[in-house]
Amino acid sequence: MRRFVTVLTVLLGLFPISFGLRFLFDGHGAAAGFGIDPWPTGTAAGYFAVKGIRDVACGLIILVLFALGQRRATGIVLALVTVIPIVDMITVLTHGGTVATALGVHGLTAVIVLFDGWLLLRERQVVPAAQPVGVHS
Repeated sequence: MRRFVTVLTVLLGLFPISFGLRFLFDGHGAAAGFGIDPWPTGTAAGYFAVKGIRDVACGLIILVLFALGQRRATGIVLALVTVIPIVDMITVLTHGGTVATALGVHGLTAVIVLFDGWLLLRERQVVPAAQPVGVHS
């Protein structure tokens, strides 16, 4: 189970980075899969950079905490950032997007992120076995 949680956590760190980079470098292409149409143009298209950097930063925070061995802190962060896909889902639903995209993309993402956070939070600390006193390798 620990290996599954590790892989899932790394993927949940990498996915927002990839989405964020796509919004930074190909905003209109990335927006097509988000669920709101039409996306802003002109100066309002600057929101692509806002969304992109938010996703990149979120992914980096997850990966850095996890790489530092802070599994519990990573679980807390994942539980907290579940609000992002939930608000994305609500935004799609309230701005003319389809229910299928809102629930299938953003809602499912929220469930998976929260589930991974819960798995990390319920892990037991791995404590190295104590060496008997007076035994040298």
